[in-house]
Amino acid sequence: MHLPLFRWMGLWLLACGVLAACAPHGASLPNDAYVWQRQWTPALVQAVQSEGQSVRAWRVLAAEMDVQGQWRVFTPDWRALADSGKPVVAVVRIEGQLRQWNEAALLADVQTVLGRWRQQGIAFAGIELDHDAGTARLPAYTHFLQVLRPSLQAGERLSLTALPTWLESADLDGLLAQADESVLQVHAVQSPRAGLFDAGKARAWMQDFAHHTRKPWRVALPAYGTRVSWDTQGRVSAIESERPTLSRDDDTSELFADPRAMQQFVSTLESDVPPGLIGIVWFRLPTSDDARAWSAASWQAVLGRIALRASLVARAEPASDAGRYDVRLVNEGDADLSLPSLVRVDGSCVLADGINGYTLQRGTAGLYLQRSRTGTLRAGQALLVGWLRCPAPPSLRVET
Repeated sequence: MHLPLFRWMGLWLLACGVLAACAPHGASLPNDAYVWQRQWTPALVQAVQSEGQSVRAWRVLAAEMDVQGQWRVFTPDWRALADSGKPVVAVVRIEGQLRQWNEAALLADVQTVLGRWRQQGIAFAGIELDHDAGTARLPAYTHFLQVLRPSLQAGERLSLTALPTWLESADLDGLLAQADESVLQVHAVQSPRAGLFDAGKARAWMQDFAHHTRKPWRVALPAYGTRVSWDTQGRVSAIESERPTLSRDDDTSELFADPRAMQQFVSTLESDVPPGLIGIVWFRLPTSDDARAWSAASWQAVLGRIALRASLVARAEPASDAGRYDVRLVNEGDADLSLPSLVRVDGSCVLADGINGYTLQRGTAGLYLQRSRTGTLRAGQALLVGWLRCPAPPSLRVET
């Protein structure tokens, strides 16, 4: 039996709604951005004003409870958020290793945040809970969401972040059912030795996660780098990310979400969208004083789906005294790049040395500056890595 065309279309639309499996292929997923800074500096206000053209909504850190159960509330620049005209989600971070789960006290604290944020003249869209709990706490977390939901008003959405480690828990489906939407975090969820982001694992987690929820969901992707230090026992001793710590350990690694790799991942993702995925949440909004977030150029290109241009050159610049040249790496493109492993020197230089993470080496092919520690050179920036004393201007070659 042949049904009329309009009836076929109706059945197809109904199937899409029931299965949440008809996400657009080849369409650009909307971008949200986490604003995770605890202090609203002029640079952060400027970033909200200037870097939000490709952002659908802000997810702003509103309060956090530490491992001891201490509650801290943060005050954003309400005017900047209101002037952006974008929906604003208040994010409450609850330390995953919180020693005592006091549901009544936590409920009262979150309700206070809700009441405060509703009064600020912003496009308040709801609240997100960020609780990196162990799987043993998921039943208690589920119950908390149940008692919190009546506190939300019409039009306000309840969101929560989710971890790949929860995928093996029988309690995950029940937890996700309590929220209006969820955000799967696929970066910085493994040991630092495994890196900041693994595209293959991220895609597998996303496919698995799609089978656990019938609600809309987003994926959190990294737009930053972090430096991790280990002690002599191989344990993490310091992490420098949005909150730098002082560490003198020599055993350090620079973990970096390469904008080009993330752009490729997003392109692949948008060509085959997992069921129910409705957007990306980027961590975190970059500012001019945030040395570990992407540059504005990389941020704008990745979120705007504009092809990145990578261009890293080494220059020998004449110094003030005759015969001496400063060796400077310059990122002329709009892609933040890892520092190159070598800068080769072609010329009859008699003296030289490296600085800022580069050391002088001599090989059969001549002098070269070798990277002694990893790092990133943001788009538009330059880094002095050594000096040369030569009778004639030398030529330099970068090797990645």
